[in-house]
Amino acid sequence: MDGRHRVTSIGQGVGFDAGDAVLAGDLTIPPEASGVVVFAHGSGSGRHSPRNRAVAAVLQQAGLATLLMDLLTESEEAVDARSGHLRFDIDLLARRLVGAAGWVADQPATAGLPVGYFGASTGGGAALVAAAERPQGVGAVVSRGGRPDLAGPALARVVTPTLLIVGGEDRVVLDLNRSALARIPAEKRLEVVAGATHLFEEPGALERVAALAAEWFTRHLRPR
Repeated sequence: MDGRHRVTSIGQGVGFDAGDAVLAGDLTIPPEASGVVVFAHGSGSGRHSPRNRAVAAVLQQAGLATLLMDLLTESEEAVDARSGHLRFDIDLLARRLVGAAGWVADQPATAGLPVGYFGASTGGGAALVAAAERPQGVGAVVSRGGRPDLAGPALARVVTPTLLIVGGEDRVVLDLNRSALARIPAEKRLEVVAGATHLFEEPGALERVAALAAEWFTRHLRPR
């Protein structure tokens, strides 16, 4: 990968209106970026997720801008910490992702760049719903250990190229992904990382996820 992206990427903390809430995020833009990837974290996580940040760093090296964001506000996080229900409100999370993609498209530094979604766990389901709602505005989706089954009937409306990545030892989630894959009409692929569990904590597992995601995004996100 081109080393210049590691040296001169511009990163900044941002606050943006996602339509129904002002959310916090971290936007990083390498020079001559070919696209921008919006991250949807899993249940109980946020923009500081070390796994998503590790994947984002590889995408940045591949020349892709990244937006790591909190899908919930601070007050919503406090409520969710007690009840745990908002992290599974897929429609809410998907609306936030649609809002984030719209915000990215309006920013001078990223306007005109194709947008992709990278979802983890429940964020994978939300990313697919968001892609179904905004088919002309999303160029690719990657799900890491995701719950695409949570997208429900929206799976049949996904026309965005979709890559599902699942650990080989994450057997229940692997079965859910296989079933969901059959319902997606778009270009699609399921990649199984041998020996990996749900969080891809095994040596080399997350690096494999990042390499697969970078290849998928750089192939499908092409500037207009």
